[in-house]
Amino acid sequence: MLQALFNSLSGLFAFSKHLDTISNNIANMNTPGFRGGDSYFENVMNQFGTRIAGSGIDTAEGQIEQTGIATDLAIDGEGLFILKDPATGHFYYSRAGQFIFDPNGYLVDSVDAYRVQGTDGDGNLADINISPLRTLPASPTTTVNITGNVSPQDSTVPISNITVYDADGIARTYSATLTNNTATTPGSWLASFSDSTGKAVGNGEIRFNSDGSIQTDHNVINLALPMGSATQNVTCDFGAPGTTSGATDYSGVTSGLTASPKDGHGVIGIASYAFDQYGALKLTYSDQEKKQGPRVALAAFPDETSLQMLNGRLYEAPTDQVSHTGGAGEGIFGQITGGSLEMSNVDLTQELADMIVIQRGYQASSRVMTVSNSMLQDLYDSTRSG
Repeated sequence: MLQALFNSLSGLFAFSKHLDTISNNIANMNTPGFRGGDSYFENVMNQFGTRIAGSGIDTAEGQIEQTGIATDLAIDGEGLFILKDPATGHFYYSRAGQFIFDPNGYLVDSVDAYRVQGTDGDGNLADINISPLRTLPASPTTTVNITGNVSPQDSTVPISNITVYDADGIARTYSATLTNNTATTPGSWLASFSDSTGKAVGNGEIRFNSDGSIQTDHNVINLALPMGSATQNVTCDFGAPGTTSGATDYSGVTSGLTASPKDGHGVIGIASYAFDQYGALKLTYSDQEKKQGPRVALAAFPDETSLQMLNGRLYEAPTDQVSHTGGAGEGIFGQITGGSLEMSNVDLTQELADMIVIQRGYQASSRVMTVSNSMLQDLYDSTRSG
């Protein structure tokens, strides 16, 4: 009877601890990236009751939900995000990709402000920082594309608003006049260029074929434009030779030429950014230029269930586990879904069912304790009556 009393007491303790695990799972059912736990029962030394032998992590994936926030990331498959405490240099791991860019430009976990790790050019772990990519430096114009038509019936054709960016990103405006030279050379037009003050800055010649297409070796005019104490070489491109993709020379078509810089710009900022399926940061600037930034790194462990849970978002690697790092979409690693979060993998229906089983087990152990106590009381009373 005494052993039955102790067995039932061990059951009460074990079921209470298991209920702690279930309650924690239910409490974190809306925690992004949370992985539910489970408690393992074992018999104690040949029918001496039960106890919780340990706990484990359910490594099943949670449902991925869209958030529309560019820095929210979810892993569709294997892998864990790598987070670094900038104060201690210690690494943590998580499935919760609820990230933001902090005031210093670092991609960090929105709760703990630990820095998300990416990979550098040599494949080593490094912080992800958007600051150097927020703007593109000024770039000088090297080529200006000229499109439109010049009619052989016209004596002159103007080109206005020729924009050229200098090395400091300052836009300078030029103009040009094409003069009909077909009386001297068939298809020939002479061009003279001037700056915004009317000062001549260069000249040249273009020629057209009889079908209206631009001639080979006469389709560009090279200029050396004065820029303060220096000069800037700019090519005026009237189109690919033998084609009508640029300037044309059609009779009966109204003359009109426009110029647009092929390259060069002032200092421009980011218009939008997003992470692709491989975890690479894709940036689009205000001039629609696109660049690729750092790439998010992922980690995997031989035994993910051995990770030590610190809270509902973070895990710590045990000393006997060595992580394997890589990029999304490589090897065993899953792909990144940007603008989304992986929710908790807790199955509420299963947790409620387990809770009912725990409750019944607790009630039964309590009943055994009551019966054992009653029997001991009967034994005690019988000895007193004797």
